[in-house]
Amino acid sequence: MATGTQGQLALREVMDIRQAADYLGISGDTLYRYASEGFVPAFKLGNRWRFRKSLLDSWMDEKSGVVPKVMVEPGKKKPVASAR
Repeated sequence: MATGTQGQLALREVMDIRQAADYLGISGDTLYRYASEGFVPAFKLGNRWRFRKSLLDSWMDEKSGVVPKVMVEPGKKKPVASAR
């Protein structure tokens, strides 16, 4: 398991703009613009942007076309997708 500050930052559920930009591999300025435009899932805490890692992961999956696998217990039916 990772140790030190870098490992701890990568595991945080709520990240500030610098941490989230590092996580996404983009500049803080770009992420600030994306958050302001509503392009990435973010929220403001006071006057500072915050990012939930789980929402960023889901957003990246959606944007990259990754379809999450649904775990189905034996004997149960898969959930039906909503009609679009």
